[in-house]
Amino acid sequence: MFKRSLASACVLIPTIALLVLAAPAPAARAASPADPTTGPTIIPSLHNDVSVALTAMADIGDKEKKEKKVKPHREIPGHAHGGSSAAQPVAPAVAIAAPALLGSFDGIGNGFSGPNGTFNVNSAPPDTNGAVGPNHYVETVNTSFAIFNKSGTPIYGPVPINQIWSGFGGGCQVNNDGDPTVVYDGMADRWIISQFSVTTTPYLMCVAVSTTGDPTGSYYRYSFSYGSVNFPDYPKLSVWPDAYYLTVNFFANGTTFAGAGVAALDRSKMLVGQAATQQRFQTSTAYGGLLASTLDGSRLPPTGSPNYLVALGTTSSLGTWQYHVDWTTPSNSTFSGPTSLSVGSYSEACGGGTCIPQSGTTQRLDSLADRVMYRLAYRNFGDHEALVVNHSVTAGSSTGIRWYELRPSGGNLTVFQQGTYAPDASYRWMGSIAMDQAGGIGLGFSVSSSSLKPQVHYTGRLASDPAGQMSQGEGTIVNGAGAQTGNLSRWGDYSSMSVDPVDGCTFWYADEYLPANGSFNWRTRIGTFKLPGCGVTNDFSISASPSSVSATQNGTATSTIATAVTSGSAQTVSLSAGGLPSGATASLSPTAVTAGASSTLTLGGGSATPGTYTITVTGTGTSATHSTTVSLTVTAPPPPNDFSINANPTSLSLVQGQSGTSTISTALTSGSAETVNLTVSGTPSGASAGLSPTSVTTGGSSTLTVAAGTATPGTYTLAVTGTATSATHSTSVSLTVTAPAASGITNGDFENGLTGWTTVGSTATSSTAHGGTASARVGSTSPFNGDSSVAQTFNAPAAGGTLAFWYRVVCTDSVTYDWATATLRDNTGGTTTTLLARTCSNTGAWSSKSATLVASHSYTLTLIDHDDNYATDPTYTLYDDVTIQ
Repeated sequence: MFKRSLASACVLIPTIALLVLAAPAPAARAASPADPTTGPTIIPSLHNDVSVALTAMADIGDKEKKEKKVKPHREIPGHAHGGSSAAQPVAPAVAIAAPALLGSFDGIGNGFSGPNGTFNVNSAPPDTNGAVGPNHYVETVNTSFAIFNKSGTPIYGPVPINQIWSGFGGGCQVNNDGDPTVVYDGMADRWIISQFSVTTTPYLMCVAVSTTGDPTGSYYRYSFSYGSVNFPDYPKLSVWPDAYYLTVNFFANGTTFAGAGVAALDRSKMLVGQAATQQRFQTSTAYGGLLASTLDGSRLPPTGSPNYLVALGTTSSLGTWQYHVDWTTPSNSTFSGPTSLSVGSYSEACGGGTCIPQSGTTQRLDSLADRVMYRLAYRNFGDHEALVVNHSVTAGSSTGIRWYELRPSGGNLTVFQQGTYAPDASYRWMGSIAMDQAGGIGLGFSVSSSSLKPQVHYTGRLASDPAGQMSQGEGTIVNGAGAQTGNLSRWGDYSSMSVDPVDGCTFWYADEYLPANGSFNWRTRIGTFKLPGCGVTNDFSISASPSSVSATQNGTATSTIATAVTSGSAQTVSLSAGGLPSGATASLSPTAVTAGASSTLTLGGGSATPGTYTITVTGTGTSATHSTTVSLTVTAPPPPNDFSINANPTSLSLVQGQSGTSTISTALTSGSAETVNLTVSGTPSGASAGLSPTSVTTGGSSTLTVAAGTATPGTYTLAVTGTATSATHSTSVSLTVTAPAASGITNGDFENGLTGWTTVGSTATSSTAHGGTASARVGSTSPFNGDSSVAQTFNAPAAGGTLAFWYRVVCTDSVTYDWATATLRDNTGGTTTTLLARTCSNTGAWSSKSATLVASHSYTLTLIDHDDNYATDPTYTLYDDVTIQ
């Protein structure tokens, strides 16, 4: 069995001589690494098939050589960080009791027995890794795996990991080279187990995906070639919605660090056993030991979210990347980074190497502090996303666990909180970290010192604890009774913290310990614990505001349905409405909310019988169901809006050239007032008709002004139509157009009053006359606002003539405000002449004006007075003796 450390090809060392064995010589040169700017390297599966159930396979037995073997740790070049231990942000020790250990049991280790035999250690370190599902816990160590029920009883194993590939052929079946990972895909209820094949070339990544949620059943099996040059060391697998992500550290020809590889595996194909591909990018040699984010919990990342990756950077930074995979067009896949994320200054524990003391021996243990430690655990809380990761750092005179909670913001990862857990002078390292559904963090690790033999401990923090502190005390899973001796320094290479998908609260942690002093006698221990408050029954309340509404038949009413978290965490609440009377309707928008949010209930009266009804709105969550009621009163609709329309007068008789008006009135007949738009039709050619205003509110009036113009004499019907939202009604005005007298002015001396004249404003006859006994008084003896006039349309005699009139102005103001004026319009010629320019006087004298007429033309004479309505100076004008000579 060959194993690799981060900086070099793994070597196997017999315990007697500790002779370093070289990795196998490559058979052929591997392809160049993918350039992130041009797209990924596409790696199709060399072979894929489906196995029989594990329980139906014959045990292949452990075919490894029995000499004890160890893989050395060689640092990533440039990542053996020193630095000042004083720079470490070490959280203060806490006195609170540790979360209670719920249970623990031995995993695979020396002397472990299960249904398939007994395990004997033949290599180190154990590479302890485990995953928890709804009913099982699966553990892998560097060459074997076992399956447990959740009470800790082994139900399958221990067997060599390559047992899964029995009958598959090639290196995946023949070689059992380790560096395994097991993960549980909660989205699909599947188990994924991987290891590499490196004893022979080409180097292979062997990945198996269970066909069901039963880890003892059959598996879809795959092998992917990584060529024969770049040795793919330290593979780590993660679960994400768009792919399974695999990270490795490459060593050219097995010796020279060549950067990290990051591959996306086609999860959708592998879940159904189809031929699949990997899309792989490669970093420069400046970074190694990348971890890809892996999903915990049932809430998926936002649609389109990248997979996040993290590695150590400088002594005050992490390197971060984002991987967007495109399975339809692989050339569109992107691997962006590194982005430097500033963190509190640190120095790697033991300078990245070996310094961990043990009680009773001078043998020191490896810190493996030149990389972030498995896993980069991701959880989506709805209102925020969070990732947690850890690595080992110098803390005062010993070592501690540096941990981070990172959150995506603005497209990049940011540090939400960070801390170094080192509550005393003991050495803590080899950590693994995860987050529960309540936002609490569980951290497991190894502990040792010159007075302690290696132990497996844990701690945690609640989401409400002070930032940067593991405040929940430190608990013990197992205190090892032995120290590792025999010149064996390797420890780890990793431990494993996972969260039970059933409750989202129970942490499952696996790490190694020794039952007695010695070497190659390691065991693993799996312990469970839960942080206070997590798993409190999630519950909610539901209420309606207003709780009583009224709607007419065919009308609607709304009520806000509000929810609130009463205990535990927010959950999705599905909403429904019942108790509707026949003919009524109900809708909720949205139909599901997260507890704490609201929905709008819209109730429609429809054709329901008028009355009061109780509507029940039910909220159904994952943990509880609650209801609230809304009282709905259905009423008969009000009468429809309607109106009437009429004209006054209903008839107008106009001489050609004359104008007249009729008042168009509207009235409310039922319902409510509304806007009525008015139009007039039927106007004869040569005449004109207009409405002012053209729209009124029901109950209002408009003035219809009709000008006979040159319309042919006759009787016409003008239709005035009122159009509203509810209805349309019309009224009519009869218009009679007559020809003017053959020639001359009618009643030009006003002895017959104002007969023959069209009047506007304030007009009357006056006994003050120029000739005879009467004149026309245009304007008022009292203040009046605006123009008053008398007008007559007439025909000039066939021989033409001169039009003349007399006027007397009574104006005590100035022509700026009050005046008399007169105009003569030639209707035939289409011109207008001002006969009397604006004038204001009060001499009591009569004056005359005249104009020459064109033979047989139609004319309109308009005699006008304007008053500004000022209280003390009313203005009027007397007109008399209008003649044609």
